[in-house]
Amino acid sequence: MTIDEQRIAAEFRRMAAEARPVDALAHARRARTGALRRRRATWSLAGLAAAASLVTAVIVVLPSGDSGPDTAAEVARLPENTPEQLQVVRECMPNGGPVHNMDGNLRLPEQGSVEDFRVLAEYRDKKGMTALVGSLAGFVLCTPTTQKDMAERAVFTYWGFKPPGDLTGFQGDLQVDAYTSHTHSYATGPQRVQHDDMYRVVVGRVTSGVRRVEIDWADGRRTDALLAGGFFIARVPGKLVRNPEDGSMTLLDSPPVTVTAYGSQDQVLGRQKDVAFGPLGRGSGY
Repeated sequence: MTIDEQRIAAEFRRMAAEARPVDALAHARRARTGALRRRRATWSLAGLAAAASLVTAVIVVLPSGDSGPDTAAEVARLPENTPEQLQVVRECMPNGGPVHNMDGNLRLPEQGSVEDFRVLAEYRDKKGMTALVGSLAGFVLCTPTTQKDMAERAVFTYWGFKPPGDLTGFQGDLQVDAYTSHTHSYATGPQRVQHDDMYRVVVGRVTSGVRRVEIDWADGRRTDALLAGGFFIARVPGKLVRNPEDGSMTLLDSPPVTVTAYGSQDQVLGRQKDVAFGPLGRGSGY
């Protein structure tokens, strides 16, 4: 049988050209663009298998009914951890991966291992830091503390809130993935006085056109999130209010927030109003 090399090569190029990527993480787009530029105008028979492999590696077909485009989406590539970031990930998941939301000693291997996770964005203030730590499937939050036995559990949430996780398939320019709380526990002084600083935390994703993300915390405060590589995170100190059941100051004041994404001309690209407070673990089944 005669093989038309030029026709086969043209078909591969057409397949790649017609794939419509989601406008998500900038580094994923750069990776695909670099791959396209490296393709040769004509391929030998020996190069056809490699070309097919390249197309398969760059493009993933989404199932029908998915929230993203119904043709194709770019495969996201997460950044590598620095040595310092790798240490944060390891401290965040001392059991080797995410754990059950009610049992910090029960690891859930189906949600990944430490090696799968990267520090995607970090919000720092004078009291410390909270980091958005994610894999291709989902994410956890990490608030490092010197009191390891008091550290927050690494509770996992799927991107898109259902397995297997959809990192880039969100609609519009803004996706809020969590509005929740995190606690930084520590002790001070010779008497080792215990402190538990509570924070309201908002994290999510944006497209490459977003230059700034603002959080309206609904209590008179507005702050800019830390934006890094298509991910964002923000936190503010929380305050306790009285529990109506017993009158104690045990409930975190957590009114709904508004999250706004702005473009290069400070124009509004996306806004999510009245985002409700909730625990991590959405879509994880635990």
